[in-house]
Amino acid sequence: MNFKTILKSLKNKDMRKRILAVVGILVVYRLLAHIPVPLGETSTFKQAVDNLINGTDLGGFINLISGGGLTNFSIILVGLSPYITASIVMQLLSKAIPQMEELSKDGETGRRKINQWTRVIAVPLAIVQSIAYIYILFQEVIAANTGADVNPTSFEWVLAIISMVAGSILLMWLGELITEQGIGNGISMVILCSIVASLPQTIASLSAQLFDTSYGTLSLFGWLNLPVNPTMFWICLALIVGMIIVLYVLVKINEAQRIVTINYAKRVHGNSAYGGIKSIMPIKLIAAGVIPVIFAVSVLSVPSFIGQLVLRGNPDNQTAKNIVEMFSAPNASNYDTEVGLQGKDFVYPAVYFVLVIVFTYFYTSIVFNSEEIAENIQKQGGFIEGVRPGRKTEKYFSRMINRLNLFGAFALGIIAMLPYITDYISIVTLGYPLGLSISGTGLLIVVTVALENIRQINSRALMVTYDDYK
Repeated sequence: MNFKTILKSLKNKDMRKRILAVVGILVVYRLLAHIPVPLGETSTFKQAVDNLINGTDLGGFINLISGGGLTNFSIILVGLSPYITASIVMQLLSKAIPQMEELSKDGETGRRKINQWTRVIAVPLAIVQSIAYIYILFQEVIAANTGADVNPTSFEWVLAIISMVAGSILLMWLGELITEQGIGNGISMVILCSIVASLPQTIASLSAQLFDTSYGTLSLFGWLNLPVNPTMFWICLALIVGMIIVLYVLVKINEAQRIVTINYAKRVHGNSAYGGIKSIMPIKLIAAGVIPVIFAVSVLSVPSFIGQLVLRGNPDNQTAKNIVEMFSAPNASNYDTEVGLQGKDFVYPAVYFVLVIVFTYFYTSIVFNSEEIAENIQKQGGFIEGVRPGRKTEKYFSRMINRLNLFGAFALGIIAMLPYITDYISIVTLGYPLGLSISGTGLLIVVTVALENIRQINSRALMVTYDDYK
């Protein structure tokens, strides 16, 4: 990246206008995260929201990508999850339905139609998710038995659902406005802003524990006393060093790719010669991105959700209690400080790890079609040196992507496990989990989106400073 070019481009009025427009849109988005849903007293839903976030990994993930919208019980509570779900559905349909596959190959026109259908599908999904969230939160309020008078009228129910659906659609529109500025993908930037927005809370929580001197102060070199918690000081230092190492590894993993050289045969037509050139085809190490993690979280949330529904009807059902206990993400709310780490605390992370690997292979097989790629290369007169076109090329790509997946899937699984690994270490050292708000998956999203945005900003900067290099 040429950061000198980017800095030079800021002298351009159009470049400054685009950047300020994006910043302004993101500020509007953060303001929306603090507008509550018009459903009675917002404070009555606070405990229900906390239970949902702490009780399931899905609740924490939803709160993460909604930028705290779930915690604040705001109108963007649903966030971009309907649009993300619709996008995944359209990708799957594009591979399963021949007509959809042809449309996806129809250049810009086909992509616009698919994007339009994605937005249309996102609306009913937003309605369904809004109803589901309101119902779950209302049931949590009743189960908490706080004594608050919560009896919304039919009009209030409808108004709350409409406001949540409108908030989700408004986020999609803001994302489109950012994309139109040409300096990054709008939807990705909104998600990035959501994740980064939780950083101040994490820093404040760690700072409060760091400067808690009730357990003593830190003595360095026998004469220098610092007013900080000795154990937390070394933990925070280890977290900073670990964060730097993790970010470095994430950048390397995200940018890692296998370069395949494609040769094109030389053709002679009359007195002119065509072809005889080489091109490269990069294949990413993790072609599936973070989609496998989203799939894994969604699947793991189902057993716990069903168990909780059964317990509301029959609180003494032991089977439902065991299911909820086994398939709830280990965190501060369900960790027993007196007993310590138990076998059940490792069940959820282990299943999570396996599902991430399985879905990585599954989704990669959808987005990377070896047969289609081999066929296109053959049609264009290309070939890989030492590999025959056609069936042999398809086997070559299949074998290569399986090898990349073997390492990439394990790397993605370990990244998803980082918050649990951190909590286990803090349990052993401090006696309680830290509960960091940004997980390894969140860091991977931040790194991926940040690198892509820097590339697009760099490209735009090269365009506006082109005349300076003449």
